[in-house]
Amino acid sequence: MSLPRYAPVHPEPEELHYLSTLAAQAADAAALITCQYFRREMDVENKASAGLFDPVTVADRDAEVAIRAVLQEFRPQIGFYGEEHAITPSENGLMWVVDPIDGTRAFMSGMPLWGTLIGLYNGENAILGLLDQPVLKERYVGFDGRSQLITPEFTRELSTRLVADVSDAVAYCTTPDMFVDDSAMACFQSLRRNVKLMRYGGDCYAYALLAAGHVDVVVDCDLQPYDIQALIPIVSAAGGVVTNWEGGSAVDGGYVVASGSQALHDQLLPLLAF
Repeated sequence: MSLPRYAPVHPEPEELHYLSTLAAQAADAAALITCQYFRREMDVENKASAGLFDPVTVADRDAEVAIRAVLQEFRPQIGFYGEEHAITPSENGLMWVVDPIDGTRAFMSGMPLWGTLIGLYNGENAILGLLDQPVLKERYVGFDGRSQLITPEFTRELSTRLVADVSDAVAYCTTPDMFVDDSAMACFQSLRRNVKLMRYGGDCYAYALLAAGHVDVVVDCDLQPYDIQALIPIVSAAGGVVTNWEGGSAVDGGYVVASGSQALHDQLLPLLAF
């Protein structure tokens, strides 16, 4: 689903800061649920059609309910678009875009590289993003030109690293199995051959690694808005670039590429052109 486009709404800095604290409260509420289920026996439902696998758990659904309850109690006029439940329309032009567990396959298999994603959309761009990984006790927050890693021990400003050439880049991709289109697979293989190292897995956490300066490129496809909205401000405020494979906006998901700088991004786009 594509999000509607309209004249962007720009909250005042004080309001945007308050909305970031509200997103943090919502992430805390989700963590109480997700950590209760993580690495424990649970039923896994397949949402996909025959022959495919798109898992969802009770933790996904209950965590989204908990997030929505916090956000709509204090700012009921802001819309809500989550992965698991019905959309609530916006009354003021702002929309929360939420994935309660991005990386459900990792979650159900005990790998702590999933995350709770809470983004804020203003009619044009994602203007606030939060990624919470409660098992590792890491929270990544981006808005108003600042990107931070917040842990119980410290808060650190994030900055992508500057890699001048794609041949020196470390890249992440959740899985090559996502590239079911032959043209997209050919583009991915071109990218894979040109980077120094391609790693797999990570889901949303790979974007956190990019913002923190540990990797240089993340490439994905078949994303939904709730898979990427929260990650765009985190990467962008750290100095990185997030677009679709054509260099346009990534707010609707689809084929997405993120990198540590515009110079590196300009080298990636020709490799992904199809």
